[in-house]
Amino acid sequence: MLQTITGTARELGSRVETALASYRHKIFLEKLGWPLPSKNGEEVDEFDRADTVYVVAKNPLGDICGCARLLPTTRPYLLSEVFPELMGDTPLPHAADTWELSRFSATALNEPNSNTLQSWRNTCTLVAETVAAAIQLGAARLIAFSAVGNERLLRRMGVTVHRVSAPQLIDGKPVLAFWIEIDEQTKSALNITYPPSSHPLKTNS
Repeated sequence: MLQTITGTARELGSRVETALASYRHKIFLEKLGWPLPSKNGEEVDEFDRADTVYVVAKNPLGDICGCARLLPTTRPYLLSEVFPELMGDTPLPHAADTWELSRFSATALNEPNSNTLQSWRNTCTLVAETVAAAIQLGAARLIAFSAVGNERLLRRMGVTVHRVSAPQLIDGKPVLAFWIEIDEQTKSALNITYPPSSHPLKTNS
């Protein structure tokens, strides 16, 4: 069964932080071929800061098999600094109740026997835990960007998601920015039912 931990780099500890950077390198550079900077087999960028919140998924053996990154839009974030053109004519969000979701992956490494149903369940779990973490950070909505297929995946889950603008080509692939509304429909679809006080999340922000 997939387990998740949430926190800043300091809260997660250096061991998890290093393992996460290695996992991100294997997923985003080696598997997906993204042109990202890396060093010593680790993927870290300028948005991995003290106030960055991570959701890390682990398998029963303790190996990382998924991740997500949450950044406050009240400070520089990936979309605002690197891909602002994806917003089209819509102003970039800059609000305490809007966080950016980036570096999301629910892909397990070295698990050739994983089936499609289990992969879907793991993805749903990680999305739910990420939204739950965002709620604890005071978020009412998330801004994200990715390949068009991930928007369809969220809709299939029942999440309230809508495009910011038309897709644009980045490195030859259609990419779009979209909102994830943390409304009752999203929380119901992801089975997020606990009150905020019962699912504490520590942050340094």
